[in-house]
Formats: sequence, C-alpha cells, structure tokens
Amino acid sequence: MIDWTPDLSALDKPNYLSIADQIGAAIGAGRLSHGDRLPPQRTLAKRLGLDFTTVARGYTEAAARGLIVARVGQGTFVAPTARRRRAPMATRPELVDLSMNLPPEPDDPDLLERMQEGLESIGSELVSLLRYQGFGGVPADKDAASVWLGHRALVPNQNRVFVVPGAHPALLAIFGLLARPGDTVLAEDLTYPGARSISAQLGLNLVGVPMDDDGVDEDAFAEACRLHAPKLLYLNPTLLNPTTHTIPTARRMAIAEVARRFGVPIVEDDPYGLLPPNGPPAFAALAPDVTWHISGLAKCLGAGLRVAYVVVPDVRAGWSFAAAARTATVMASPITTALATRWISDGTADALLAFVRRESAERQRMCADILPGVTLRTDPAGFHFWLSLPEPWTRSAFVGHMRTTGLGVVASDAFATKGTAPEAVRVCLGGPADRAKIRGALEFMAHALSESPALASTFL
Repeated sequence: MIDWTPDLSALDKPNYLSIADQIGAAIGAGRLSHGDRLPPQRTLAKRLGLDFTTVARGYTEAAARGLIVARVGQGTFVAPTARRRRAPMATRPELVDLSMNLPPEPDDPDLLERMQEGLESIGSELVSLLRYQGFGGVPADKDAASVWLGHRALVPNQNRVFVVPGAHPALLAIFGLLARPGDTVLAEDLTYPGARSISAQLGLNLVGVPMDDDGVDEDAFAEACRLHAPKLLYLNPTLLNPTTHTIPTARRMAIAEVARRFGVPIVEDDPYGLLPPNGPPAFAALAPDVTWHISGLAKCLGAGLRVAYVVVPDVRAGWSFAAAARTATVMASPITTALATRWISDGTADALLAFVRRESAERQRMCADILPGVTLRTDPAGFHFWLSLPEPWTRSAFVGHMRTTGLGVVASDAFATKGTAPEAVRVCLGGPADRAKIRGALEFMAHALSESPALASTFL
C-alpha cells in the first residue's frame, strides 16, 4: 500500500471532488502508478479529519473518472487505464466549446452543497414521483412557477400556468396551434435556431422582421403584417440569441399595439429574461391578452433542468394548449419538476441565478479586456456575444480555423431567417469551462482576428 495522503488545503471545491482531483494529479505526476494500492477509506478519513462518507464519495468519483478500481476484499488500486501525463507537443488553447449557449456552471462549495441537499431531499418522495401526474403540474409545482414568474412581474392565476418539459415542446405546441402548414410566422431577422427548426418541421413560412439597436422595429412589424398576414410573431426579446438585443419597454409596448391592431399573437420565448437584474418587463406583463409566454430554466439555472413554465393568454387558450402539448409530451418529468420546485421554494434557485449573473459579468469583463478593438455586440448580463468579423475574414473561414484548434463557435447562417447571412459568429462564454480556459480561448481568438486568414490556413 502506498502511503499517500492528498493535500486539500488549497482546493476551493467540495472535499470529495478535491480527493478525486488529487488522485488524478498524483497519477499525472507519477506519484501514483498502475497497481498502487490506495489507503483504506476509513484510514484516509481519519488522516484528513473528514467523515467516511466524504472519502467514499471521493473514491467513487475517482472510479467514475477511470482513475481507480475497487477489488472486493483487497482494497482500492490505481486503474490500468490511468496514465501519467505526457508533456504537450505544442502550446494551443485547451479544448473549449464556445458553441453551446449554457450558463456558467457553479463551483462554489456552499452552493453545490445546497443543490445536492435539494436533490437528496426529493428522494423521500421518489416512489410517488415515479407515477404519472396530470399534465401541467401539480399545485405545488404551479405555486413554485408563480414565484419564479413573479420575478418577471407576472402574476397569472394557476389555470393559465403550465409546467412543461422544457421550452422546445412548448414552442412546438404553440406554433402548431396558431399556424398551419403554408402559413407565415414572423421572427427577428436573426433568430433562435430552434424557432427555425420548428417552423420547418411544421411546414411554416418563417419571415424575418428587420431590427435596429432596440430590436424588432414596430413599423417593420406592421409592414410585415400587411404583406404576409402572419399567424404569430415569435420573439426572444431579452438578450436575443444570437445578437444579445434586448427590446426596451417603450418598444415592447409599441410592438404589442401593432400585434393587437393586426390580431397577431406574440410568442415570447424568455429564457434569458431573469439574467438582467433590472431588465424590462415581460411582454406577458405588458400585454397579457396577446402574449404566449415561455420561461425556461435551462439558460438561467442549467441546461439539464428540462423544465419551463408557460403562461397562456386566457383560460380557453389553456385548454387548447394542454391538449396539444399533452399529445407530444404526456407530462413533465415529476422528478425533474420536483427538484425545480424544491430549489425555487428553498432559495437555491435564486442563489444559483445570482452565481450565474456574477460569473457572466466577470466573463464579459474579460471579453472586453481581451477584444477591445473588435466589433462585437454584447451585454454585461449575458453569457454570449455576437462577433462581426473584420475583412478579409469570412464566417466559414473563421469557424473552420477555430475548429482546427478545438474551439467551437457558430456561424451566422444558423440564425438567419432568409437571404445572405452576415459575416459574423456567435460566441458563448458559459458551460463547464472555467475563467482560465475562457481567457485562453479569447486570447487565441484575438490573435486570429489580428492575422490574415491566409496565415491561419490548414494544408491537407
């Protein structure tokens, strides 16, 4: 048995994760090798002054990473697959996926412990949560939805609120209710790719409405209504994915007035609405009579939390929505919904949202420092930005160059409703990458933008 003890004093993580990290570091540095037997869990717990469960979780985490294996009656050993790290062949940015728009993942030990406690607490209800539930959520889940929607100045009664398994099923159901194949629907001229995909799947004609610095222009919206007789206007009005536009209150009211005049419902996709601490009210608060509101938790808490809250314009619309959405989804997962309800009820969701806000602001400051001379559109509250490429860079050349070095960004083609897309890309700053990795990626990006695309070409 190797007399090995991890040093946890300098690691700002939960102890069980630190133990797994230290095992990996010791293997990488050659202090632990294939076949070495680690100290028994109770022995290590006594050395570190920790409880046995924490050390056991650390060993379990290390085993999940492929670092160690347990042999019944013999002990715990360094796994055959664990290898000492070799020196890198050349310096390049560590693999960072800047293409997926995810909130920054929490690393605060106290917050992680609160999240874990919430997960463990719903275990006492596990049997009942494995049963079918009625569509739209039980009263406790709708109460939590009302608390969460209250942050957006929304106070609908419960028969207008539905709990669904994420924003996409809600959008699919609403688009399918309001439009038929061949009908025209409107959106921002650069819009969320999911809206494009849903429109294509349903055979709808998606038409983009021009934007200015305040988002969709109300006069352009009115003209599109006259020309196309649309069945709905889809908007991602706060921190628009991809361009980060946020429609101010006055513009929202003007758009709502046009919608009423032409009888066009507004479908408000509001995944980022809670990120700005003092953002404008939701369309559903300003014009509830014409607005279908979707508030998903994926972008403000975590993408794996597939829960969204839908607010319909009136009770009758709710009947139609429930029938359409139930056909496609049956119900939201009771287990996932119970976790969301627990986190909202005990304040964990607010704490997680506060973390996402703080970390996003820090990453946006980093972005401003590293890319000061670059044309980009961003917002301090968001975790993505829109990068307009300088000549002679093209979006295809830039995306290809980033990909060859392990960095993922998304070309403007994914967001354009019609016509030629601009020479621009969306860059995301969230997800599992820490600040150091984000900084390295942005520094590499800044260097690439200062060079000619020809110098970055890859020869095959």
